[in-house]
Amino acid sequence: MPRPKMSEQPYRGSEGRLEKFTYDDAIVRKFTFATIVWGLVATLVGLWVALMMVVPSLSFNQPWLTFGRLRPLHTNAAIFAFAGNAIFAAVYYSTQRLLKARMFSDKLSAFHFWGWQAIIVSAALTLPFGITQSREYAELEWPIDIAIAVVWVAFAINLFGTMARRRERHIYVAIWFYIATVITVAILHIFNNLWIPAGLFKSYSIYAGVQDAFMQWWYGHNAVAFFLTTPFLGLMYYFLPKAANRPVFSYRLSILHFWSLVFIYIWAGPHHLHYTALPEWASSLGMVFSLMLWMPSWGGMINGLLTLRGAWNKVAQDPILKFFVVGVTFYGMSTFEGPMLSIKSVNALSHYTDWTIAHVHSGTLGWNGMMTFGMLYWLAPRLFQTKLWSKKLAEVHFWVGTLGILFYIVPIYAAGVTQGLMWRAFDQTGRLAYPDFVETVVRLMPMYWVRALGGTLYVAGVVMALVNLLATWKTRPKTYEVPEHEAPALRPATGPEPHPEIPAHATSAHLAYKLKYFVDAAWHRKWEGRPLKFTVWVTISVAIASLFEIIPTFLIRSNVPTISSVKPYTPLELAGRDIYVSEGCYNCHSQMVRPIRAETERYGEYSKPGEFVYDHPFQWGSRRIGPDLHRVGGKYPHLWHVRHMDDPTSTTPQSIMPRYPWLLTDDLDYSVIQSHVDAQAMLGVPYGEALNKAEPMAHAQAQEIAAEIVKQGGPKGLESKKIIALIAYLQRLGTDIKKAPPAAPSDKSVAHLTEEK
Repeated sequence: MPRPKMSEQPYRGSEGRLEKFTYDDAIVRKFTFATIVWGLVATLVGLWVALMMVVPSLSFNQPWLTFGRLRPLHTNAAIFAFAGNAIFAAVYYSTQRLLKARMFSDKLSAFHFWGWQAIIVSAALTLPFGITQSREYAELEWPIDIAIAVVWVAFAINLFGTMARRRERHIYVAIWFYIATVITVAILHIFNNLWIPAGLFKSYSIYAGVQDAFMQWWYGHNAVAFFLTTPFLGLMYYFLPKAANRPVFSYRLSILHFWSLVFIYIWAGPHHLHYTALPEWASSLGMVFSLMLWMPSWGGMINGLLTLRGAWNKVAQDPILKFFVVGVTFYGMSTFEGPMLSIKSVNALSHYTDWTIAHVHSGTLGWNGMMTFGMLYWLAPRLFQTKLWSKKLAEVHFWVGTLGILFYIVPIYAAGVTQGLMWRAFDQTGRLAYPDFVETVVRLMPMYWVRALGGTLYVAGVVMALVNLLATWKTRPKTYEVPEHEAPALRPATGPEPHPEIPAHATSAHLAYKLKYFVDAAWHRKWEGRPLKFTVWVTISVAIASLFEIIPTFLIRSNVPTISSVKPYTPLELAGRDIYVSEGCYNCHSQMVRPIRAETERYGEYSKPGEFVYDHPFQWGSRRIGPDLHRVGGKYPHLWHVRHMDDPTSTTPQSIMPRYPWLLTDDLDYSVIQSHVDAQAMLGVPYGEALNKAEPMAHAQAQEIAAEIVKQGGPKGLESKKIIALIAYLQRLGTDIKKAPPAAPSDKSVAHLTEEK
């Protein structure tokens, strides 16, 4: 008797007795309010730093208000506070309903919520005070890193524990993406945050130079992938069909979308390091996988938009659907632009410019922001058990927010292209057309003003959302109703499992039937009933892709050819480097001269991988608001640096760099220098006599630099101030490669040594 086809034979377990249960919506309400409150904070700080680009004096000469310190606060607040809380609200609401189960533990839910808010507050307190690892989107110092790991584990236990107690056998597509998020973020966080502590608020990455850059952008790119993309795709797959009252367009497309995204995304990080000292093979590999990534990304976009088939008439009437449609559209735009920017010839123009900033903001404001607002407006009446206070205000928010995004990104795209073209322009004599970097900065000022206008509109939209949610909450019933649900308990599967349907007469065409079985995705129904197996395969996919990149980068010595003249930083230079990191200089200045003619003409010899072997962490940067600094060592006298840091306009009249007068008055803490040198030595940096007398060596070098400043007509008494250490570091940058390598021992000396033996 022929077996039934797979579509007629669902994979089921036997049903148990009916069970009654309720959902925990209190935790969703908490995450919902946290989302909108932190959203307002993140966008306000973003608007502030955008205004500082045109009015640098907005730092008010205070160290905790400079662009370098506030920019990481803005990015962390936008990613982990605003988007993070939105993710958790979506997960806690949809998971309970999709699995027909209350969350595994209310206590773990509460620990997750308050622990995550405490981490955000810790970031808000430490980053403005210059406590940072200087690794983009992973700036938080080691005690907070540990707290993140603990809270994330609690979240994972709660999520997987709920799956274990579920009353629905099959795992819906939204939860696939939640699983990928939980697993991959944990892997990224752990391996990118391996450090040696050098104090309570100071640590050094165990990676150096090229390897550190590689690990950082393996993390940075995939933080975008698995924190700002996969959980929001889960959000899309749950809330968009709910809002449209339509099923997801294509089940098979969602399978293809998920697995190709999970496997391919993890390879694409190296495209952030084109034309740097990263090995060429790694860079090219990143470009190839980035281009491949375009297809699954657009598969997801198509699946989302076509879910609205037959419901497009609702979009004109419903602001929630408008938010979702624009959000998914921005996802499509960003995932087209990302692969395009990974093409090396395009990247040569766009990298380090505002083009990247525009790309990032179109994704964050458009994709993450609009999807979040759509979800919040859909959730509000259900969570607060009343009508949305003002549908009209939500509609106004949609239009103001959309215009804000356009006013923000369009001028910044123009600014990025302008920068790229001006940096590489040559005149008819073959010289740089704009040799002074500040010429390119001045040209961007009108665009920066328009961007600030766009940011203001977007913030106004967030305020409207906050008002609308608060007003809705105020009209809530005195006591929330807690509906009781019923569902049969889940028992072990006893029905027939999916397998290829191969007729008995098909003796020579088994492959075709197996291929049809694979294409029909019948096998996937089996996986969806087994979350542990599903999770294991997600982990394997992510791990294999990562290891294929990481292992050769670390093990093949030719990736980082050594340069014998490159030596460790002196204790005072290391202290200066710590100040450079603390002030967030990497947010405006790169330390990577690319092998491009325009750059070697402007800055000097291109950077080599062997120059960074003692850089824990690397400081290549990702953006140039000011010029590259890798060859700045010896370019200016010490006094120039003193004046430049005290008042940048005294040396560059049109500079938009803020003042750093406290560097000339704040004392340098010599007492911690020895512990910092010791930590570097533990990482393998070959410090000799500095292991025993780092502090006196630092004092001696400081005295020399301070004396030279006085000779050059500068102020006295700077030997105990922070500015001295920073000058020592800046004057060292990029100079080792110009020194002659140590002489090899002559035959005579070797013979002498041999005779002594």
